[in-house]
Amino acid sequence: MKKPVEKRPFGSTDLYVSEVGFGAWGIGGPAMAGDTPIGWGAVDDAESVRALHAADAQGITFFDTADVYGLGHSEALIGEAFGNRSDVVIATKVGHHVDASGTFLREYGRDYIIGACEQSLKRLRRDTIDYYQLHSARVADLEDGGCVEAMEALRRDGKIRYWGVSLSTYDPFPEAHFLLENRLGHGLQVAFNAINQRARTLIAQAAQQGYGIIARMPLQFGLLTGKFSAQTRFDPRDHRSLRLKPEVLAHALAALENVWPLAEAYGTDATALSLSFVLSTPGVSTVIPGIKTPEQAVQNTTGLVRLEPDDLERLHALYASELEALLEFMRRQEQA
Repeated sequence: MKKPVEKRPFGSTDLYVSEVGFGAWGIGGPAMAGDTPIGWGAVDDAESVRALHAADAQGITFFDTADVYGLGHSEALIGEAFGNRSDVVIATKVGHHVDASGTFLREYGRDYIIGACEQSLKRLRRDTIDYYQLHSARVADLEDGGCVEAMEALRRDGKIRYWGVSLSTYDPFPEAHFLLENRLGHGLQVAFNAINQRARTLIAQAAQQGYGIIARMPLQFGLLTGKFSAQTRFDPRDHRSLRLKPEVLAHALAALENVWPLAEAYGTDATALSLSFVLSTPGVSTVIPGIKTPEQAVQNTTGLVRLEPDDLERLHALYASELEALLEFMRRQEQA
């Protein structure tokens, strides 16, 4: 008999979320900002909807998207699959968009957010968004106050239930500390995986203060599935063509050789080990691997294990000795 995906409380809110969620960036399809890919390349919408239903069948109840994923297309597919069902928890984000000229913009004004929320509700076919996130807002945006006012107004009006911020991949601390110090919002989304462990202390601190924690990028764009080789290449419409260049792949594959023996020791595979590392970290509410196919929905909920404290410490030590340098190399390549 299949073991159902367990649920966890989302901080001090009344939301309970599946410990494995559905990262819905990929199903948005091949969106572009001018000549820059901001999606994952070609997808089949019918397969994406099957993936959403397969995730539902596996016990996944938490679905994380954004209005910029596929320029609204990801939200629309989730709306098609689930509509206003109350037994799924929908999280989306606001603040990124592409204008008519193809320019990528960040916008966090009060009126913009309220209008964008209305559009997300229509695409999602929902009366209320369970968890609404400011997409990579910076301290200056939060200090300005318009975005915070918008979130609180939307909550008072019943358009959203809870809100938070999806934090920077490489430096989540300034915005997180602003929220924690001012007791704003209800949750944080952080990039967290075996390669990128920067947010580990932040997760513990925020969880202790009652914030729900969403861990994104648990597979580091696929690097932590063990399925890539030095010859792997990506479609030009796939953002990984810019992030995972051959030199990054070569560096990463060498560094990760010291991780994979743990998967064998636990009798599982690289994907499950990588997800299990995140889920074994105290404070995490849910982890959101990207899912594009029914097969991935099954794989990402299979073979999960609870890592022993000694093995967690082993991965923490490996981060300090090798993987943090890999992360910094990836950051420099991304910004080059």
